[in-house]
Amino acid sequence: MSHLTLERKETIFTTFGGKSSNTGSVEGQVALLTERINHISNHLKINKKDFSSQRGLMMMVGQRKRLLTYLSKHDLTGYRALIEKLGLRK
Repeated sequence: MSHLTLERKETIFTTFGGKSSNTGSVEGQVALLTERINHISNHLKINKKDFSSQRGLMMMVGQRKRLLTYLSKHDLTGYRALIEKLGLRK
């Protein structure tokens, strides 16, 4: 996770979670997972046989899916706004 600096994490949580200290917000967690998923996807395009990273990617995708399901059940307008901001296909 060396590509995510402290400043980058703070900007993600400020943009999606409201404050940089609001690291528990579902929106901030989904945004951070999306950033990590995109980075690992680019890594796997180059390194096709890196199966441990592939497993980690699948675990992160599953976690993001569970968080998005929770958000859609509790705050549908926030869910729609978040997937529009992140550019997710749902």
